[in-house]
Amino acid sequence: MQRLTTAGRLLITAIVLAALYFGFKALGGNEWLQNMRGKQATEQAGTSTETADNGSPSLPGNDEATSTATDEASDNGSGSSSSASDSGPRPAFSYTAPEPVNGKLKGVVELGASGFNSFIVRIDDQKRWKLEKADFGNSLVLENMATDQDVREGLKKYIGNMLDYGVGGRDIQFVVSSGAIKADNTQKIIRALKSLNYVVNTVTPEQEGRLALRSVLPSDFDENAFVVDIGSGNTKISWRNGGSVQALETHGSKYFQNGIDDAQVAQEVAAKAKQIPAGQRKTAFIIGGIPFELAKQVRNGKERYTVLKAPADYTGENAKQKAGLVIYKAIADATGCQQFVFDWDANFTIGYLLTLK
Repeated sequence: MQRLTTAGRLLITAIVLAALYFGFKALGGNEWLQNMRGKQATEQAGTSTETADNGSPSLPGNDEATSTATDEASDNGSGSSSSASDSGPRPAFSYTAPEPVNGKLKGVVELGASGFNSFIVRIDDQKRWKLEKADFGNSLVLENMATDQDVREGLKKYIGNMLDYGVGGRDIQFVVSSGAIKADNTQKIIRALKSLNYVVNTVTPEQEGRLALRSVLPSDFDENAFVVDIGSGNTKISWRNGGSVQALETHGSKYFQNGIDDAQVAQEVAAKAKQIPAGQRKTAFIIGGIPFELAKQVRNGKERYTVLKAPADYTGENAKQKAGLVIYKAIADATGCQQFVFDWDANFTIGYLLTLK
């Protein structure tokens, strides 16, 4: 080998490599390589699946669609924040609310326990009504972060939007919810409203429950249904009792901030719900922040009425949602009602407008 020239050594090396290649091929080397590649691809796919199952970032194509004014509710967040499991098809709710005839535009601004909300509705002389526009904002009432200037500017904005929409200045009302009246700085907000020369209407929890029923409960359901309004500060349960309306107050979805135990809340809510007559437990019409979040997950298009899933089919992802589900479940268990219908348009302040001449 030492006497061979460089060219000779290279030629011999090439011959040896060629012999090894063709020998490997003849013994099925290509098939062996393909099998190894397939095994590697399978292992990589399995690893990807395990990573996705263990909480990796979601793939593109899961955009959340929101299209209505009610989907912008500040009290309920910019999107759904609790998840529901699909335990089967929900029964449809086919009721259609009657439309107003030659109605007049009226507006109302609600100061709630978690935010300012405004509604423009068209109401006729028979008290038939239709929601024309809804705007939701955040007053941060309970968090004690709203200044006098914040309140004045926010209210001026609401008023200006209503005037631009066609509501007369004398047809704009302001209502303080029973939950908000308990907040320490609510009186500051009321003073700011009065400085703008507007009358502020306050309501008790019982009055709020009656007003919610007037807005939510269709007359066709007077004899077999009840109404639930789960707010942040309190929950109102109401039903018709002959010619009058019975309304009860219980815990709201922020009860956890007061250190109250879930079991205690469930027991006390159930005690109130059990007072609903047996014949009026077939259907429950429900409104409020937590019901909004639950309905948003299962709404079909832009339907006004959405049938909620059973409480057990939802999983709250924060303290407020979990508390709201405790209340929802307690009412469902106590009444045996299996049809809770969320009304996307109704609000107790609209009920207040319906009481005016």
